[in-house]
Amino acid sequence: MSERPLRLLHPRPVVVIATKCPGGRVNLMPASWNTPVSEEPPTVAVAIDRESYTHQCLQHHKRATINILPVEAVDLIYRLGTVSGRDVDKVSRFGVRLEPSQTVDVPRISGALAAYEVEVFREVEVGEVTLYVFRVLSAWVAPGVADQWGFDFRKVSVPLHGAGRAFYRVEPRPIFAKK
Repeated sequence: MSERPLRLLHPRPVVVIATKCPGGRVNLMPASWNTPVSEEPPTVAVAIDRESYTHQCLQHHKRATINILPVEAVDLIYRLGTVSGRDVDKVSRFGVRLEPSQTVDVPRISGALAAYEVEVFREVEVGEVTLYVFRVLSAWVAPGVADQWGFDFRKVSVPLHGAGRAFYRVEPRPIFAKK
């Protein structure tokens, strides 16, 4: 068996979770272990290590934003994952601009392609992580980058995280399965 067998399920879309932490500071954490769960109610799950500052923040404040950044933001995404919000104000350190959300009191990231405004719906402890299932309260998408089927990859690409510093872009040309 591979030393890290779950890497065989990568690359995966990476999102950046914005949380409100004790003292009111906003923390940002990239997460590639995420998935849609249900359409009714609309839910998204993200696995978050219980030792992380983001976990502590979600225990403090049960709302967040899940931000989907363009592939051009991979340097920022990587840097956000290299330091802990316990030690560093990531918003200030990396010059991240924030915008107010529509339904939650946690901001979204300026320049994001899309953002979900969410609240914790369920928490499931699995190994070293808590699988947070978030109910989507509102979804925002930048004008002109998506339609009813999702992102238009001829116009934008989302980062897929491989491992470490390795990221991939989505090819703009779809591949269709044979009928």
